Amino acid sequence: MYINADFSQAAIVKPEDYRWVKSPRGEVDRVMLDRIGDESARATSLVKYAPHTIFPEHQHPYCEEILVLSGVFTENLDQHYPAGWYLRSPHHSVHQPSSEEGALIFVKLMQMPTSETQVLRINTNDPARWQKIGSRLICTLIDTSYEHTYLEKLEPKQLFVGDADDGIEILITQGQLLDKEIVYEAETWIRLPPKTHTHFQAGLSGASLYVKSGHLTSAIREYN
Repeated sequence: MYINADFSQAAIVKPEDYRWVKSPRGEVDRVMLDRIGDESARATSLVKYAPHTIFPEHQHPYCEEILVLSGVFTENLDQHYPAGWYLRSPHHSVHQPSSEEGALIFVKLMQMPTSETQVLRINTNDPARWQKIGSRLICTLIDTSYEHTYLEKLEPKQLFVGDADDGIEILITQGQLLDKEIVYEAETWIRLPPKTHTHFQAGLSGASLYVKSGHLTSAIREYN
């Protein structure tokens, strides 16, 4: 299965474009944003857990990354992560995900190197995680030689100045982004290839973003 699998091309998925697909055994619903492979896949997805959902225990080769967008996501029946938590688990990590009240999560699979061994659990609701960098308000999630991943909050009409030289990926978690006369609403996913110049500006209510940069050059080398 190939979905938005040419990383040298721009890809944008708006909420009105969503196609929800059930997992093979029907536990969760997924929107496949990009994907190379079938059930074992390099994938970026939105995953929706209905209330009282339990997913079978499973292992993740090449790591897993999760941002909880709404509800409460649970691991191993007793580790509860409300909206705003960021989870990053290394190569061959094992867990049993579930949700008692339901949850919507943003998930990236098989996109990190096996050399990454650290388990991260970050509560981005904690004000201490956020830094003012010039005019920008940033919550750094991971900063390595191969990727820079962070959350950013933009004030109304504030310009987005993320570095897109090596490609950039954005999920709008709240508010709107404007690109000239184009309006991108919350839960729009945007992936732009290297050397793209961004012209994004927050809407009148501001915007909150998940941003990843520096990772697409290696993806282009490996898959395109």
